[in-house]
Amino acid sequence: MKALYFDCSSGISGNMTIAALMELLDDTTYLENELKKINVPGYHLVIDKRNKNGIMATHVEVVIGHEHSHDHNHEHGHEHSHDHSHEHGHEHSHDHSHEHGHEHSHDHNHEHGHEHSHDHNHEHGHDQGHHHEHRNLTAINSLIDGSSLDNPTKDLAKRIFLRVARAESKVHGKPLEQVHFHEVGAIDSIIDIVATAILINKIAPDAIYASIVNDGHGFVKCAHGLMSVPVPATSEIFASSDVVCRQIDIDGELVTPTGAAIIAELASSFGVMPAMKVTKIGWGSGTKDLAIPNVLKVSMGQITKDKPKIAVMESNIDDTTGEIMGYTMERLFEAGALDVFFTPIFMKKNRPAYRLSVACQEESMAALKDIIFAETTTIGIRYRYEDRFVLDREIITKETSLGPVRLKVTQNRDIRDEYFEFEDLKRVAQENGMAIKDVIRILTKEFSK
Repeated sequence: MKALYFDCSSGISGNMTIAALMELLDDTTYLENELKKINVPGYHLVIDKRNKNGIMATHVEVVIGHEHSHDHNHEHGHEHSHDHSHEHGHEHSHDHSHEHGHEHSHDHNHEHGHEHSHDHNHEHGHDQGHHHEHRNLTAINSLIDGSSLDNPTKDLAKRIFLRVARAESKVHGKPLEQVHFHEVGAIDSIIDIVATAILINKIAPDAIYASIVNDGHGFVKCAHGLMSVPVPATSEIFASSDVVCRQIDIDGELVTPTGAAIIAELASSFGVMPAMKVTKIGWGSGTKDLAIPNVLKVSMGQITKDKPKIAVMESNIDDTTGEIMGYTMERLFEAGALDVFFTPIFMKKNRPAYRLSVACQEESMAALKDIIFAETTTIGIRYRYEDRFVLDREIITKETSLGPVRLKVTQNRDIRDEYFEFEDLKRVAQENGMAIKDVIRILTKEFSK
């Protein structure tokens, strides 16, 4: 089966996720065409390559406004003056405050508002405050539902947004419907999450796994002072999910709330990469330069499913009548048992008894267990899991001189065998007033020609 493995050694953010998935898809036009299906004007994607500690990775930035705004980057001596428009700057928003002496509280204003947008805009001589729209979850869902994206993409995007919204609700101490928070309403967050849903549904993995999610430590500035890393929204997303996370010796934020919500929604487990034949790797670049490569690595490959195991349930019974045992067998088969059989045994005090054995798929165990307890006198059932070899097989119907007959066809390498379905032999024998052995002789002769 096709699987993805997210290596979050350097954390995860929305734009890092988009970049890594775009490398796996290797088709930038697909994403941009799909994004046109959602009514979010006033932005464009800037996609380039970045060298992160010797690793070339794709970097994606959601730029708000017109192309000319890039001139400000060079005037102010850094490449990403528009990073402030990201809900957390996608792991790069702290570059400004650390490298250029700017005190940007915008990185964590998802918790306290958006006062930063005006201060930062004034420093750079242009007003972008109108881009930071406030939306609640209902408005976001309406925007997504009103698009022409396919339903699986819509559903995935809404589930990711819901994780962020629940975390913001918990942090603010307000009911979900009363929370109006800047980040989920910001254009770049909408694009990050919707683009992730678009790419995941295009790649269509059968399973998604992730490493332990690393975040940094220390403090970051927010509108109301210093905030410890992981920030509250990220922490709440992790606490309400199955994410396994830890802090590493990197001063600063590595996981944004959007990134936390994405990996919490996508990954089914967190740990070392499962055995898989890797066919392609996508590298998504963050913007910070760290002591470790600031990249999200997403591996795509094939996982060979384990041989199917079956459950075998057994119980020794010495005080249930043969009629009831026979009826119990019928009920077990009707409820999905693969096989049911009785073995004569002797129990304590030399009592003749039967061992009831039931082979089944694991998902059928609960229903079969209830039948055994309800219909027999047993007070305990043992069970174990076993491997088995199963031949490829199919059921076909053939027309014969005695009427239609089903055959079970098995294939063992290049050896093909056909077996009559006994119920059909019984039916043909009764319809033609013949003995079953005569039916078998006639049909065998016809099929051997």
